Amino acid sequence: MSWFRSGARRHAAAGGDTRQAAGTRLCRCARRAGLLPSELRRPVDRVQRAIGYLLLVLALFAAPLAALSCASWSYTTGVKAEHAERSVRYRTVATAEAIGDGSAGDRYVHETLRARWLAPDGSSRVGTLTAWKNAKAGSRHPIWIDVKGAATTPPRPHGRTVTDTVYAATGAGLAVVLPVLGIYLAVRRRCDRYRDALWDADWARMDADAGHNRPS
Repeated sequence: MSWFRSGARRHAAAGGDTRQAAGTRLCRCARRAGLLPSELRRPVDRVQRAIGYLLLVLALFAAPLAALSCASWSYTTGVKAEHAERSVRYRTVATAEAIGDGSAGDRYVHETLRARWLAPDGSSRVGTLTAWKNAKAGSRHPIWIDVKGAATTPPRPHGRTVTDTVYAATGAGLAVVLPVLGIYLAVRRRCDRYRDALWDADWARMDADAGHNRPS
């Protein structure tokens, strides 16, 4: 069983190295963003860090709240649209009468057919539909119609509601996070300019001190 124990130790060591590397990268990113404390930091660095933490807390609080609110609104609106469309659309069966119904010069004539179906009031309707797979004269296919008996598109599927909800939540979250990130980058740029000015002043003072202390 020694080979099993040695393999387990190697796997544990590899997992530890991976976690350590991930932690190192996270610390490096936080340090570059100015969020980690340091004894060498100046007051301007502390101001930038304080603003960074404030904006981070704001984003962590506002982004989920905005995403949840927009997702709830989008889902509720989508479900209402589903019920509304299903209440005025009906499923019936169309019977093909002629394949390729249309003018001779129609480019898409092979994609249509003339079919007959029953309206909600029981009357017969004839119209041109998009040809379904393996359509031929006499074949039957389910279609959707409106209250007047005209062929229409299927009602809104629930999957579209779920997709719109995800898009709404993602968009709301980004709408909060991106401006906050832009504000922090602007603050960091301003702080960088101030730090550059401090460095220039320090170098100028060192050059002046070196000139005064130079032996004659």
